[in-house]
Amino acid sequence: MTNPTRGWVSWSSGKDAAFALHTVRETRAVDVVGLLTTMNAATRRVPVHAVPHALVQAQADALGLPLHTVDLPWPCPNDIYEARTNEALTAAGRAGVERLVFGDLHLRDVREYRERSIADSGVAPMFPLWGRPTAELAAEMLRCGLRAVVTCVDPAQAPAELAGRWFDEAFLDGLPDGVDPCGERGEFHTFVVDGPGFTVPVDVAVGPPVERDGFVVAELAAR
Repeated sequence: MTNPTRGWVSWSSGKDAAFALHTVRETRAVDVVGLLTTMNAATRRVPVHAVPHALVQAQADALGLPLHTVDLPWPCPNDIYEARTNEALTAAGRAGVERLVFGDLHLRDVREYRERSIADSGVAPMFPLWGRPTAELAAEMLRCGLRAVVTCVDPAQAPAELAGRWFDEAFLDGLPDGVDPCGERGEFHTFVVDGPGFTVPVDVAVGPPVERDGFVVAELAAR
C-alpha cells in the first residue's frame, strides 16, 4: 500500500481555502497535515483579509491542523514574499510535504504566478477547485454547511456595505451584476467560522466596518 501524498493548504482564512481543504479530504487526493498562512508582521493580521492571528489559530485548532505562518513586512515586495514562502516550503518538503493546495478558481495569471513562485521549493501546487463555475461552487459551499462572514470589500468593485455581511443565500441573491459570487477578482474576502472538518465553530464578534488602505474592513474579534 502506497503512502498518501502529504500536503499543506495555502490558508487565507476564507471560504475558498476552506472548501479546497474539504475537497481534497473528500477525494482523498492529499493527506493534509498543515495550513500555511502569511501574516503582516506589524499588525499580526492576514494581509488584505485583515483577520487577527488569534482567529486564524482558532480555525486551525478547530480543524485539528498545525498552523504555519510566514511573517511579512507590509507592503511586501514580491521578492521578499517569494523568498520567505519558499523558505517555509523547502523546510516542509524536507519533512515530507509534497503538495501545496490552493483555493484559486479561474484567474490564469494568479495560478501561473503561484506555479512559478514556488517552483524551486520542491513542493508542487495543486488547484482542486480550478475551473468550476463560481455560482455553482458558492451554492455548494452553503449546502455543505460552510459559514463565513465577509471581512473585506474592495469598494472599487463591490458595494462597501457588504463588509460584515454573512456569506449566505441572501448575500448571493443580492450581489450586483458583475460581482463574482465567490469574489474571485478580489471584490470581497471572507473568514470561515464553521464548515466541513470543523470540530467546533469559531465564535467571532463582527464589528462595524472601517476604511483601511483603500478597503472596507469588518473588524473581527474572538468572543
